[in-house]
Amino acid sequence: MKNTIQNLLVALFAIANLATYAQKAPKAKVLFVLTSHDKLGNTGELTGSWIEEFATPYYFFLDKGIEVVIATPKGGQAPIDPKSNDPSFQTASTKRFYADPAAQKALRTTVKITAVKQQDFKAVFYPGGHGPMWDLSTDKHSIQLIQDFYHNAKPIAFVCHAPAALVNVKDKDGKYLIAGKKVTGFSNTEEEAVKLTQVVPFLLEDKLKERGGMYSKGADWGSYVVEDGLLLSGQNPQSSEEVATKLLAKIK
Repeated sequence: MKNTIQNLLVALFAIANLATYAQKAPKAKVLFVLTSHDKLGNTGELTGSWIEEFATPYYFFLDKGIEVVIATPKGGQAPIDPKSNDPSFQTASTKRFYADPAAQKALRTTVKITAVKQQDFKAVFYPGGHGPMWDLSTDKHSIQLIQDFYHNAKPIAFVCHAPAALVNVKDKDGKYLIAGKKVTGFSNTEEEAVKLTQVVPFLLEDKLKERGGMYSKGADWGSYVVEDGLLLSGQNPQSSEEVATKLLAKIK
């Protein structure tokens, strides 16, 4: 009887310790990098990130118990493309975002890219929208961040126009990082469909090919994702959840 009680006490003590450890164990973190650019070329219209491409992966990771930290080149408010607020583009995740004050605050109070380090995160995810075509494509701090993640064997993921952030990233040998790698992104035909081929600073499909990327695409407006080692990319907004799903599989 005495031994039984002792064994029970030992078991209860072990369970209590495990519970305490679980409470103290830090959550895994994924870094989101969004654009700070809000002007759609010389049209006089606004742009930014596409809200669905942020909201869907954001809640995907939160619901899996993963912490999301949001960074932008300038910090502060991450601009959202007004067109992405059109009722026809709303999904369960965007509706959840607009009913979630904490998420809205997170987009108002982003940290600067210079304030984050790859050591603190399992992976980095770049949502799209047209904004990245102007700032993240040339931002030296974003370029360095992508290199840091990649060269430390951590996955890097991009969706829609966000692969623009890759076009000037080079590897340790000074070659374009995407040269010889499978990649996708917003296609020329999709850009034509939204009538912005003469507005964007470059056509993403053409630029990815120019940098040596092995570009491929699926049907316009259908989910299409490719992966090449640590590199994940999705073609359009419809690809955001699939990119997030594949990214999670790489950090589990």
